[in-house]
Amino acid sequence: ASAEWYHTDVPRKVIKELMQRSDGPAIRDTIIWIAVILASAAGGVYFWGTWWCVPFFFVYGVLYGSSSDSRWHECGHGTAFRTRWMNDVVYQIASFMLMRNPVTWRWSHARHHTDTIMVGRDAEIAVMRPPDLLRAALAFTGILDFRYSLPALVRQAFGKLTPDEKSYVPEMEQHKAIIAARWHVAIYIATIALALTMRSWVPLVLIGVPRLYGTWHMVLTGLLQHI
Repeated sequence: ASAEWYHTDVPRKVIKELMQRSDGPAIRDTIIWIAVILASAAGGVYFWGTWWCVPFFFVYGVLYGSSSDSRWHECGHGTAFRTRWMNDVVYQIASFMLMRNPVTWRWSHARHHTDTIMVGRDAEIAVMRPPDLLRAALAFTGILDFRYSLPALVRQAFGKLTPDEKSYVPEMEQHKAIIAARWHVAIYIATIALALTMRSWVPLVLIGVPRLYGTWHMVLTGLLQHI
């Protein structure tokens, strides 16, 4: 399937200039991103049990649950860094933060760009027509994504891909999707075990749960772009 979309008339020379990639800016931005994530996490843990932890986890949650989406997108397309392995590393980290299988989502996103807003083809339609306003509002809480993403990873970890997933993930890539899901689920199991051992919510607030409390900014900017 294919569709004809509006294309802005931009001179080829300008397009080539805009498409020039460089590792420098992306490395700088990634270092800043990781540094602020670690600093806000440290502040949140240090002030845990007091209201002072709230602003630190607010920053941490948005960087974990929202800013990771732009890294996921650009690194998935290979446009953030010039060096491929750098794109791949950040893409894997961002995929984990967003509870997205890095393999199935890479291929579903490719179809999203080729068959945009085609019901039954595009697996990433932000809001269906007619719009469900309650569902759109709930998206800001991260609950809807969480309810889908985590069970999907568990299902995939057991080696089960849906017919839709099999339709856009090449057969030779499907085993990679299963392995990736198993790694993600293993980390979540280890996090839960650590939380139980420590008798503390801190491990979960740092890993996994930011997908709930920090996703609102991603949804805000995503809806503005996609509807």
